Amino acid sequence: MAEKPVILVSGAAGYWGSRVAMRLMNEPVCQLIGLDTEHAAVEIKGFDFVRADIRNPLLVELLRAERVDTVCHLAFVHSYQRSEAAFESNVMGTAKLLAACAEAGVRRVVLRSSTTVYGARPTNPAFLSEESPLRGSRRYGYSRDFIEIETFCNVFRRRVPQMELTVLRFASIVGPGADTPMMRFLKQPWAPSLMGFDPMMQVIHEEDVIEALAYAALNDVPGVFNVAAEGVLPLSKIRGLVGKLPVAVLHPFAYWGVGLMGGIGLPVGRYLPIEPNYLRYPWVGDLTRMRQDLGFEPLHTAEEALGEIARRARLAPYRSGSISETRAEEWLRDIIEQRRSVKDGQGLTLSGEEGGDQDGK
Repeated sequence: MAEKPVILVSGAAGYWGSRVAMRLMNEPVCQLIGLDTEHAAVEIKGFDFVRADIRNPLLVELLRAERVDTVCHLAFVHSYQRSEAAFESNVMGTAKLLAACAEAGVRRVVLRSSTTVYGARPTNPAFLSEESPLRGSRRYGYSRDFIEIETFCNVFRRRVPQMELTVLRFASIVGPGADTPMMRFLKQPWAPSLMGFDPMMQVIHEEDVIEALAYAALNDVPGVFNVAAEGVLPLSKIRGLVGKLPVAVLHPFAYWGVGLMGGIGLPVGRYLPIEPNYLRYPWVGDLTRMRQDLGFEPLHTAEEALGEIARRARLAPYRSGSISETRAEEWLRDIIEQRRSVKDGQGLTLSGEEGGDQDGK
């Protein structure tokens, strides 16, 4: 019987690495190894975990000893401020990992990237193909690092043609557990818009991100692919679907504010998690290659993904961290029954008390 191929997931203690690892644990066709500098907060039963840095010079020996077939590289430090520490971990770490994989004879590497690498520009076509130049903004640390990683990958691909390299450029990721620029933007009480601009945008549900990464790790699909949900929406509709009112800002003030906050060390990502250019101009990826060559189709449309966020936001007032999930369900069930009683004319308020008017008289 042939041995199962070994898949190594770097960044396995992080959010994306641990989620992809849990997804791949359900696949009987492969063996799984996790790699990270820290242990995962949630232990995955049966998961073979190695505590090490991707920059460790002995990594090549580990890859050889474990006969690793595929590396799913998800070790990425997400930083809004341009940080040399993040650059060293993200860009130089990826370069060292790829070099180790080439030396150890790893057959395939999968990397997560972003459609922000294209940049948001007034001259962009309606849909950006994977061959479009990488002209993304380097103002924020994470977008700069994605561009540098992809630039290195372009050179590496030519120098090591025998290795299959798959790069998935995801649109703005949304979902209940995702901590991404778009989710931070949508969770704010206000959603700034640049006066006079309403760019078309793409999103993708976090569950589809997990599925796409797992799919690429399990299949021979080398190349670069834009990955996004069906549906391209104007920013105004994205805000409307999640119930956020826009706050119009003159675009010179937005750029000035980002520069000022960065200059004095304020957390830019807290106030404006999406760089102003991306709220001003289009940066929509063409999905033809995703459907035809990658053979992947997200399960959630853009409106479905955003609708889930809106539903969770509406239910948030009914949730409490001080009560158990079971008690929360019982409480909500009581509320529903009480509301039905009101409709039936039994005179009960939302709290279950016999009611007078809204002033309690």
